[in-house]
Amino acid sequence: MSLRVGMAIAHLQTSDNLLILPRAQLFAGVGLRIAILISVLLLFGGAIYAQSNGQVGDPAALVINGPNDSTVFGMGQSLRIKGVVKQGAISFGGDVIVEGTVEGDVAAIGGSVIQTAGARIGGDVIVLGGAYTHIDAAPDRDPGSMTMMYAGYEQELRELMRNPGSLLTPRWSSGYLGLRILVVLFWFIVSLALTAAMPATVSRGVARLQLTSLRVAVIGLLGAFVMAVGIPSSLWLLPAPFSVLVGGLALVLLIIAGIFGRVVIYAATGRWLQRRYFQASKNSESVALLLGTTFWITLTSLPYIWPVFVGVVFILSLGLAFTARYRAGWGRA
Repeated sequence: MSLRVGMAIAHLQTSDNLLILPRAQLFAGVGLRIAILISVLLLFGGAIYAQSNGQVGDPAALVINGPNDSTVFGMGQSLRIKGVVKQGAISFGGDVIVEGTVEGDVAAIGGSVIQTAGARIGGDVIVLGGAYTHIDAAPDRDPGSMTMMYAGYEQELRELMRNPGSLLTPRWSSGYLGLRILVVLFWFIVSLALTAAMPATVSRGVARLQLTSLRVAVIGLLGAFVMAVGIPSSLWLLPAPFSVLVGGLALVLLIIAGIFGRVVIYAATGRWLQRRYFQASKNSESVALLLGTTFWITLTSLPYIWPVFVGVVFILSLGLAFTARYRAGWGRA
C-alpha cells in the first residue's frame, strides 16, 4: 500500500474529488515548494485574527505579457498573467490572476488565485490565506493536478508578506494582551498538571538546569543542529517507510521537548524569582510556576528581541529532553 501523507489544514482536491497525495508527488517542483515552506513558517510565527477577500482589479498588479520561460514572482504585489508562462507563478502578499496560460504551478501566499474564462493552469494550485476561484464551470486544468487551499486570514497574511518586519513588532492592543494572558494561563495549567503527574522528573530537571545549565544548552544546540541537517536529509534519501518513521520520531521529540522543557524552565525561573524577590511564598510550587510562566511569556512578547528568547527556550528544552535520564550531577567527579 502506497504511503499517503496529508496536511491537517489544507484541502487537497482535484476538479471533483478530495484526495491525499503521495509524498513523491507532493515534493515535486522543488524550488516552488521551498518558497511555500518558508511562507508556512511565517504563517505560524505571526499573530493573525481577521479575514478579508482579495480584489481582482488590483491596480498595482504586475502584468506579464508575452511568453516567459521562467517562474514569475510577485513580491508584495499581485500578478496578472496575460501571456504564456512556461514554469510557474507565485505571489507573496497578492493575488495571481491567470488570464493566459501557466504551464507549471500557481501559488499565492496571502492572496487568491483567480482563473478567468479561457485561461489554463497546467500544474498545481496552492493557496495560503485566500481562495481558488475560476470563471469556467470546468476550468482548463491538467487532470493529474491538485489544489491545496488554506482559506482565511488573507488580509493579515497579505500584510505579513508585504512587511515581514511586522513579525518582530507585535501590535499592543487589547486583543493581543488578552491573547497573551490566555497563553500564560494555558501554560500555567499545563505546568501544574505535568508537575503533579511527574514531580520527581520535573524536580530533577530543575536541579540539572540550575547546576549544569551551560552543558544543557550546548547539548541542546548540538541536537538542534543535528536535527536541522539530519531530518531533512533522511526524508529525501531514505525510503518512504523509514522517512515517515524518522519524521514521526522527530515530531514526538519536539513535542516532548516543547512541553517538558518549558515546564522545567518555568519552574526553575519561578523558584529563582521566589528566592530573590518573594520570600513570603518561597515554598509555594504553584506561585513559582505562575511567576516563571509570566516571566517567559512576557519576554517572548517583547518587540524585536522575542525571537532571541524563543530560541533560548527551544535550545534549553531540547537539551533538557536529551539529558532527561541523567541526574543533576551527571558527568562530575
